Amino acid sequence: MSARILVAEDNPHQAELLRRYLEHDGYSVVVVHDGGSAVDEVRRCEPDLLVLDVMMPVVDGFDVLRVLRSDSAVAGLPVVLLTARSAEDDVLLGFDLGADDYVTKPFRPRQLVARVRTVLRRAEHRRRGASSTVLRVGDLEVDPARHEVALAGETVSVTPTEFRLLATLAAQPHRVFTRGQLLQDGFTTERTVDVHVLNLRRKVERDPRRPQRLLTVYGIGYKLV
Repeated sequence: MSARILVAEDNPHQAELLRRYLEHDGYSVVVVHDGGSAVDEVRRCEPDLLVLDVMMPVVDGFDVLRVLRSDSAVAGLPVVLLTARSAEDDVLLGFDLGADDYVTKPFRPRQLVARVRTVLRRAEHRRRGASSTVLRVGDLEVDPARHEVALAGETVSVTPTEFRLLATLAAQPHRVFTRGQLLQDGFTTERTVDVHVLNLRRKVERDPRRPQRLLTVYGIGYKLV
């Protein structure tokens, strides 16, 4: 069965272009033209991936992503952001909100389809590789099968990207991971890794300015203890 792709793009020409290329690659495609419809359609049809334009009427793409990541029923949906906003702060905000990839306009449709294929493959790999064993580091628990994080028995809300980073570190506590090694786990730039570490510290550290569990090993990378 082909993967179902939801395209949220307010430009009819670009939306149709994306539809044609994605369908040519074998995907089943639904198109909407505003952010509110994107949220409704995600909840209605539960697609396998969302290609999400940022600058849309009614609700912009960043707000759509905020809504989806806060809804446990669809929080794990892979999302590829598509936008003309290429400033570093915008890119980092997209990843901070939980985007799986970020494609800037103008773009080549075949390259975007390749990025979609990669994100879907990574999501499938995570599903198949989900272990039934809960990873425990001190009072921090990471459950790959349920895609849940708990600290001292209390649920911690994390984005899919933050979960992937935390699960990688928790699988081998005390091991130092270089930024290059973490980049191989699907991150785009070293700066992206740093941003997600900072966000995780706000969620799992008593004092994020003086971390006790998610530590920087200066000049090398990070470890979880």
